[in-house]
Parts: sequence; structure tokens; C-alpha cells
Amino acid sequence: MRGFYFFAAAAAMLLWQNAARAQEPERKERLDSVVVSASRAGKHTPVTYTMVGKETLRQSNPINSLPMTLALQPSVVVSHEGGTGIGYSKMTVRGSKGSQINVTLNGITLNDAESQEVFWVNIPALTGILSSVQVQRGLGTSANGAGAFGASINMNTAFVGAEPTFSADLSTGSYDTRIVTVSGSTGLLPSGLYFSLAFSANETEGYIRNAWGDASSVFAVAGWLKGRNSLRLTYLRGEQATGITWTGAPLSYLETDRTYNPEGIYYDAAGREQYYRNQSDNYRQQHIQLNWTHQFSDSWTWISTLNYTDGYGYNERYKMEKKLSAYGFPKDFRYGDVTAKTKGDVIFRKTMSNGYWVFNSEAKYRGDRLDFVAGVNASRYDGDHYGELLWHQALGKSYDYAPLNVRGTSNNWYLNNGLKQEINLFARGEYALLPWLTAYADLQYRGVRLDMSGIDDEDDLPMDFGKTWQFFNPRAGLTAVAGGSKFYVSAAYGHREPGRSDIKEIIESNNLEGGDRELKPEKMLDIEAGYNYASRRFSAGANIYLMEYRDMLLETGELSQSGYAIKDNVDRSYRRGVELTAAWMPWDNLTLDANLTLSTNKILDYTKYYEHYDNLDDWTYLGQDQVRFDKVTMLMSPSAVAMGRLSWTPLQNIARGSLRSTTLALDAKYVGKQYWDNTEDADRCIPAYWVSDASLTHEFQLGTGKIGLGLHVNNLFNRLYYADAWVYRAFFDESGWYQEEGVFPQAPRNFMLRLSYRF
Repeated sequence: MRGFYFFAAAAAMLLWQNAARAQEPERKERLDSVVVSASRAGKHTPVTYTMVGKETLRQSNPINSLPMTLALQPSVVVSHEGGTGIGYSKMTVRGSKGSQINVTLNGITLNDAESQEVFWVNIPALTGILSSVQVQRGLGTSANGAGAFGASINMNTAFVGAEPTFSADLSTGSYDTRIVTVSGSTGLLPSGLYFSLAFSANETEGYIRNAWGDASSVFAVAGWLKGRNSLRLTYLRGEQATGITWTGAPLSYLETDRTYNPEGIYYDAAGREQYYRNQSDNYRQQHIQLNWTHQFSDSWTWISTLNYTDGYGYNERYKMEKKLSAYGFPKDFRYGDVTAKTKGDVIFRKTMSNGYWVFNSEAKYRGDRLDFVAGVNASRYDGDHYGELLWHQALGKSYDYAPLNVRGTSNNWYLNNGLKQEINLFARGEYALLPWLTAYADLQYRGVRLDMSGIDDEDDLPMDFGKTWQFFNPRAGLTAVAGGSKFYVSAAYGHREPGRSDIKEIIESNNLEGGDRELKPEKMLDIEAGYNYASRRFSAGANIYLMEYRDMLLETGELSQSGYAIKDNVDRSYRRGVELTAAWMPWDNLTLDANLTLSTNKILDYTKYYEHYDNLDDWTYLGQDQVRFDKVTMLMSPSAVAMGRLSWTPLQNIARGSLRSTTLALDAKYVGKQYWDNTEDADRCIPAYWVSDASLTHEFQLGTGKIGLGLHVNNLFNRLYYADAWVYRAFFDESGWYQEEGVFPQAPRNFMLRLSYRF
């Protein structure tokens, strides 16, 4: 079926090559401008940000997910669970985790409404459909969806130009990796219609065991542009099946087996170690966006978007020695000699199904001295979570598991629902007080309602919860511009509600221990001051940030059974640092880029809690032990992050023809020491590491199109490092400290070869 999609898309794009050219070039410019969302910062907005353009995205390593593509941006740190690029990847900005990063596509949030995370694996090959990405650091401008508590990533899909386009990309590389991407567009037709289509398929066996991945995506656009009106229908579908890798490996295994992954291990009747191949995570996500834009005049524009996102997925796992009572069987269950207490190996699925509706409407005004935008965003997320028992060793394959029906869906042992509704109102303006001085103000109101109900997947505990939060988030600043220099200063105050997984773990803890603990919303004051200079051959910038938190939610270092990081509020904490950037082009064929972040990331008056048990056989809970710290470094927050990149086109000035395009790029990323937990213990930290990549690309003309060749080398100097980790510690009276940890080794030197064609 995948081959059919590939050839059908290729044929369609080739037929479109001879479509009629657009007659009004200015329409392209208008089309480009109207789809940019209101949350994107402009050149006079006093916000710290960088832009990543279409050409940079196109030339990136084909195996990279978007976080990996953004790895060279200031203050960004990335890691990959499977060690390469296909599968689950993570990113932090200034140490802030993914749930604290607001991500929008065409102004619509991609953050999961419950966890507030973005699961990049669900939208493979995203870089191929984007026209640009803006990465804002700090609170940034007001945006729809999850509150930004470290960064915002604002993405726009590729614009349609006046001419037809087509591209095909074939890549292969280490670990049996294969990637196929095909895309094309009719360009703007005389009728005002335009069509675009893109398809991508990705396969890999991954670096660590069970890090295989099979992912595909389809992107389609049908639009109409006439006069002052634009109508655009966008469809984006991502589907992935990947091996589960979220557990990581014990640190001791790095010396003997860096590819070790405990997921799916079981023992057969002869006691031999086996692996369950379908220990996997599976998800399908579909986004449908309908956008209408009307330009009342050269100054006033109205943009409205209706979005629906449909999601369905599950993780399937094999576990050893589990009681039937843990999967919904009543205490009095009996089936021959089998009772509810009978233990055996199990295969089960944890499934989620959700729908997400969003309506977004914005009015923009652009005048000689005033730029103003105001809008409303309303959303409703409805998500079910349920468990399906597929097999238990004691009952066998012939047993009918369907009678375990709990809530109307076959063989569930739990079912719970999350309903999240939000209203977002904002107004933002930039006013030129003087020709060189611009004032900025941004006001946002967020009203959020979260309702949770049903039975949890652990111990049949109820998950009933209901809460409404109301937040007012103001921002203000000044920007001064003179010649090639720009200076800005800003202050912003923001709030962010806890996520579903955070609340779920607290509810479980309260039910088990009889507590009444409640997570509070996070609050942050973000003060930024920066200076940028740009000339033809040199640019540089410096930014100072003070991110002062109240009630910040931080991981304790422990993971839940579903792989979520357990969090708790801390009263006071901060991230303070300086970011330096520079780019120099000494000759037309050589460019040097670099950035450096130096920071301190502290929690004040912090108490670390440890569970206390009697012995490793009984695990009888005896309470909690406490260790207090006056000031301690936040986990997974390096104090130094740096990047250097060299891009050289050696034959640009001395050769003729296609040889002039041959480009060599070398880059290096440095990430300082990161602690696994909030205790600043040297025994529990990721050592600082350097990692370097290289690429060699060449492009030559073929008729009206261009053929591209590329060689990408990841981890050029074969560094053996790991980039992420978690830890759980408890104290036992009989044996002292007990520790479980998982670290995520990244792949050694590996390669990708790329062949592309485009016109």
C-alpha cells in the first residue's frame, strides 16, 4: 500500500509540472503573509527568538525529528530514546522540559491537552512540510494552548508559490534506516485554486534493542485565493509504530552492552531469556484545519481557523508474574485451579482515544506606527483511557477475555476520561513612540476547566477530579533600533496549570496513603534584556534572562509505570543566564556560527522525600524520609550549552557548473553536566559531552530540476555518551539504599545517504 501512495503521489506531481503559471505574483506575497499566526514575534517585538528557514529545514539530516533539527539553536538540548532520530525524541530549552514548551502549527497548539507534551514521533518528517520555525525562549508572546514556561515553537506549513513544484527524497543509512518523502504543488492557478500533497514513510531498526520504528505521514492542502479572500483546507495525518524504549538501561550495562533494553524480556518454559517483539507504542493522529482569511483593507485582516484533531493509540507490553486481580478479575474468581491470586505472564494494552476541537479567530491591524492583533481561542478535548488484557499465562489463549467488560468496551480492566475545555483571549500591540523606539504590550486571559473521572490503571483507584483555573498573563517591553543595532528589554508574567499525568500520580498517592495533597499552578516572572547587531558579514547577540518561579513543578526523578515523570511543586526556584550568539562570513563561501549559554538553575529551600520500607522481600511501607537543601541545582539543567558550526562551499569561486554547489558542513554541540535528580549528587549525573556531526552535499542541474546528493555523518568522532536519565531511590531497613535508574545511550558514529530531485 505504501508503494502505491509513493507512485501515485509522484505521478500526480509530474502531471502538475505543466500546470498554468499564476498571473499575479503579488498574490504569493499576500498568501505568505496571511497564514502567519498572531503568536509569532516580529522584528520589533522585545522577545528572545531565532528563526529557522525552509532551506535549513530542507537540508537537515533526513533521519532527524524536529527537535534534532533544532539541536543547534541557543539553549536547546536534545536526546533520543532509541539513540538515533526515528522514534521518541525529547528537547529542553534553558532546561525546561517538553511539557513547558508551547508548540503551535499554523497557530493551533500541538501540545496534548492532558499531558501538555508534544510527542514528535506522531508527526514524522515534519520538517519537509514547514516553511519556517520560530523558537522563542522564555515566556515569549501570548500563544494558544499550553502555557510556555521555557520556550515556544511556532511552526508554519510550507507556503504555496506561483510556480508548480515537485520533490522526491530517498534516504538510507545505518541500523536499516530507510526514508522516502515525496511532495509537490500545483502553484497558484489562474482560478485562484492551489493544491499541495506530501507523503513520507520511515523505517528503522534503531540503535538500542527494540528501538525499531515504522512511521508515515500524509500532508495535503486544497486552497483558494482570490482578491482579498483566502480559503485553505489542510489535512495532516501521522501514524507510527515504535518499540518501547522509555525505560532506558541500568548504568552498569553501559560497559558491557550499550544497546540493552529491559522492555519485553521474559523466560520460556526452559528458562531461556526471550524478547517479546511487539513490545510497542502505536499511535495515529489526524489534524484537519479549515482557515479563512479576509483582508478588509491594506491595514485590517481577519483570520479564523477551525481545527479538529483525532487521536487513537495504545502501547502493548509483555510482563512477567502478574496476578489476575491486577487486571479486573474479582476476588472470588475461579476457573478450574486458577484464582484471582494466580500469577503468570501477561500481554496487555493501554489504550487512549481522543478528540480535540479548536476555534481560533484573530483580527490584525497594521498601520504606520501601530501594529495590533487581538483574538479568541476556544478548545475542547475529550479523551478516554482504558486497558485491554489480551492474554494471561494461567488462562491461555483459549480463554474468552471479553467478559471483563467494565464500561462497554471489550475486555477492559480500567476506563477513565479526561475532559479539558479552555477559552483564551488576548490583545497585543506594538507602537512606534519614536522612529527608533517601539513600545510593546501583550495581555492574555486563559480560563481552563479540567474534569477527570473513572478508574485508574493502578489498583482500581478512582480518578474523580474537577478544577477550574483562571489566569491573567501580562507582558510588556521596549525595543530600540539604530542602524544595524537592536536593543530590547521586556518583563512577562505567566501561569501554567498541572498536567493530567501530574494530577493522576498525586490522586493515586492520596488514595493509597490517605493524603490530601494538591498540585498548584506554576507561576513565573520572566525578565529579558538583549542586544543584537547585524551587518552583511557579521552578526552577534547577547541576552540576559531572569526566569523567577513560584510553585514550579519539577520531576522527583521517579517514573510512573506508564513512563511518566512524577512531579511536585517547589516554593521558589529560578533559571538565570546569559545567551551569546555570533555568525561571521569572512568570505562568500565560508560561514561560521556559534552560540553559548551560561546559566544557573536553582531550587531554594528544597525538601527531597524518600520512601522508606522494611525489606526487599515484603516492601512494607514505613513512611517517608526527608533531606533538606538550602539551594540545589535542578535536575537535567546544564549550566553550559554551546554550539559551533562551519559551512564551507570550497569550489564556489573557482569552479564552474554544479561543482560550485558542493558544501561541507561541520558542527559540534557541547552540553554541560546534568544531574539525574534534585540532589546535586555527583554519583547521579550525566557527564558533560561533546558531539559532532558532518555533512557533504552536492546539487547539479537536470533539465528544469535539480538532483541532490548528500552524505550525513552523525557523532563524527564516535563519542560514547548518554543524554538523558531518570532515577528512583528508596531506603530499606535491612539493606540500606535501593536504586533503580535508566540512562539513554546515544548511537555511536552512523551514516545517512540521501538522493533527492526537485523542481
